Parts: sequence; structure tokens; C-alpha cells
Amino acid sequence: MKKISFLFLLLLLLPATVEAQKVKIPVDTTVVTSHVVNINGEKMSYTATTGMQPVWNEDREPVASLFYTYYKRDGIKDTRNRPLVISFNGGPGSASVWMHIAYTGPRVLEIDKEGFPIQPYGIKENPHSILDVADIVYVNPVNTGYSRILEPEGDKKRDRDQFFGVNADIKYLAKWLNTFVSRNDRWLSPKYLIGESYGTTRVSGLALELQSQQWMYLNGVILVSPTDIGIERQGPVEIANRLPYFTAAAWYHDALPAELQEKDLEELLPEVEEYAINEVLPALVKGGFLEGEKRSQIASEMARYSGISEEVILQNNLEVPYRYFWKELLRDQGSTIGRLDSRYLGLDRKEAGDSPDYNAELTSWLHSFTPAINHYLKNELKFKTDLTYFMFGPVHPWDRSGNRTGENLRQAMAQNPNLDVLIQSGYFDGATTYFDAKYTMWQLDPSGKMKDRLSFKGYRSGHMMYLRNEDLKKSNDDLREFILNTIPQEGAPAMY
Repeated sequence: MKKISFLFLLLLLLPATVEAQKVKIPVDTTVVTSHVVNINGEKMSYTATTGMQPVWNEDREPVASLFYTYYKRDGIKDTRNRPLVISFNGGPGSASVWMHIAYTGPRVLEIDKEGFPIQPYGIKENPHSILDVADIVYVNPVNTGYSRILEPEGDKKRDRDQFFGVNADIKYLAKWLNTFVSRNDRWLSPKYLIGESYGTTRVSGLALELQSQQWMYLNGVILVSPTDIGIERQGPVEIANRLPYFTAAAWYHDALPAELQEKDLEELLPEVEEYAINEVLPALVKGGFLEGEKRSQIASEMARYSGISEEVILQNNLEVPYRYFWKELLRDQGSTIGRLDSRYLGLDRKEAGDSPDYNAELTSWLHSFTPAINHYLKNELKFKTDLTYFMFGPVHPWDRSGNRTGENLRQAMAQNPNLDVLIQSGYFDGATTYFDAKYTMWQLDPSGKMKDRLSFKGYRSGHMMYLRNEDLKKSNDDLREFILNTIPQEGAPAMY
């Protein structure tokens, strides 16, 4: 008979012990640390507060807890003129990590000058952060980052519909922000919302929700790589709007004819925009009744501006899908191009096919962001938990019905003369293209009476344009200028 070792007996007992231990979700807690940063050559100290703040239901019981990081510059005695920037990322289901450690925060990723991952992983000082002119809070909605639903005792589960949808998301976040602003004594501060990608849907809706339901008025909304925010662009408009992005991506990869390639990108794009509006759009409106000669002429020019063949464009009835373009542009070189940033190259199993095997840019970003945020939160900000940091969390199905966020933003602007909007887009973004962003801006206020309060800035990179070092500086400078220019002079009335 074989002897049973003590270690074997211990292992038999261990699973019951492990199973009995649950990862605790911090419900209402903060950790405060002190730091120093040099921004634009000026040394300044700041306080970082990381924590969990509850979401309450109508019965004032906590139903979820949101993880946040709040940076506040030290030595500011009067916050009445000290802006507060409230930052969201998108997805939906994405943590507030991307802009936090790559764009506006006091620390940024260790990456190369074009935004590609390098090892050893890590973070470094951000000399371009807007912390010199504004305090910043990064908010993680439910099931992103460390934010979680707080399930009741027993087998009953929370109703997910109260969190996971366009309007539900906006409603509970507005209440959460009211609590945050009250706890941190920021009611008198100028306030700004910044959202990236789906985060632009979120902040567009929040602008009116905060104003009408929480009586909190904003000075600015910044839309980074915006979605359609509920403003329809379908059929011929959606198809014609693709061409300027096709041109930008082809220009970057030297795939255009020589006479176009030698032009500067920002000289070339307005030419293509005009062609898309004045020629491609009317041609697409005629559909199958577009005369043959005109169809060939349009296909020829689209091929010239896109870097793909006239034959391919005709085979697609002038409607080349994005995914096909990402596969086709460099097919003869054996590469695909990225969706969110078309500067990135991918390698597919085979060159044939009509779409890439994977998103080259997203895998690259996760490569550098994931180790950096996990290390940073635990080791520099001293927030320790056994919860998994969800880069992308389980938030689906997501209810997208009733998306009037663009109209809500327009209404908030109309009701609040102090509210301005800045849009930032990368020319090489194939997911939320820069020209779609311009179209959204044009359509946001059909009256044209508020167009002087809407502005657009473009950058020579992709969806996260700030990953490119040159654009990190430029985009933060644009943010800084926007914030400083939209704080009203003391005593100036909010009136038309």
C-alpha cells in the first residue's frame, strides 16, 4: 500500500479553502499619493486620488462601485477658476485607460515616437499634460477597469439594463458625477467633459443630462475620434464620406500616383473632400441608373484618390467596404493595414480574402497599455486589489436604441451660451474617420447659429492620435488653448 504524503493531504483540503475566499469589491474607498511633474518646462506638484465611489439606486443602496483616478494640482487655493476635466473612454466596455496614460494625464506610456510598443514596458513623465491648467478625473463605467456591479445577497442579480445602454449609461453616470463634484468641492469650477470614440456618445448625452437633471452646467465638451452620436449618415452619404480617409491611408503608404503623393497631406485632403461631396455623392444618389460613361469616370477618379484599382471599385459598384480596403490597399506587398490606425501593418494567413484576420493596431496597443496600467496603479498610485483590471469588460448586450446624444448636445449648447465643443480626429483612423467627424460637426447645428462655438482639429495619426509623439504635444496644446479660451471673463454674463 502506497503511503499518502502530508502534501497530498494538504492539496486535497486546499480547494475548499480557496473556494471559500471571494475577491472583495471595494465599495467606497480612496488612496492618496503625492507626485511631481514637469510640464512645458515648469515643475509642479500634484495629488493623485484613486478610489471607488458607489452608484446608488432610488432606495439609496449601493448597486455598483466605480473606479476613478483624480489628479489635482497642489497649491491652488481658489478652485473657482481652476477647470475640472472629466474623462471617459469608449467601447462601450473600454476602461478609461487610453487617454489616462497616453494623452492628458501626468504620466504616459513608454512607447516609440510613432506609438509602437517597446520593452521594457512602463510609463514616464508626460511633459505635455494639461494638468498645468486643469485638474482631471478619469472615470471607469460599470464593468470597466476595476468598476463592478454590487450583487445583492442570495441568488438574485442586479438588472443589467440599468447600466448597459446608451441612455442608462448616461443617467447613472450623471448622478455619480454629481456626487463626485460635491464630495470634492468642485461646484464652482469650470467643467469640461472629454470622451473618446464611444465616449463621445457618452459625453454628448451627459452634457444635457447634467444640465437638465443635475443642474450642472459645463464650459466645454471635447469629442476625440467621435462616433456618429446619433446623427445619421447612411446610404450615399456614408459611402462618399469614406473617400477622404482612403486617400489619407493611401498617402501614408505611398500608394497614390506621384502627382498626388508629392502634395502635403493637408493640401491634398481638402481637394478630395470637395470631390467626395460634389462628384461622388451625386453619382451614388443615382445608384444603378448612373450612366456608364459617368460611372467609369467616377471609378477612375476614386481609384486615383484611393490607391486601389478602378476594376475593384467597379466590381463593388463604387462602394468599397472599409474591411475590403484594409485588405486590398497593400495586398500586393503581402500586408494589411490597421482599422483604428492605418499606419499599422498586419500579416494574414493568406493574401486572398476580403478582410484582415485581425486588427493590427489594437493588438499593438494592448501589448503596451495592459502591463503599464496594472503596474502603475499598484506600484505608483498604491491602489491594490485582486480584481482584474478590465481593459474591455462584459457590458453586452448594449441597448443602442434611442440614441439622440448629438441632438442632446445641440440642445445643451443652445440652452447654455458658455458651452463650446472641440472635435479632435486622426486622419488615419478608419473606424471613426476624420471626415465623418467633420460631417457630424456640420450637421450638429442645422441652424448654423452656433458654428462659431464648434471647432475641428486634425492630426497625422489614427484613432488615438496622441500616441504619436508629435501629435501628443499638438493635441494637448489644442486642448489647453480650448480650455483657456472658453473660461468666461470674470463677471461676464451667460447670455445671447
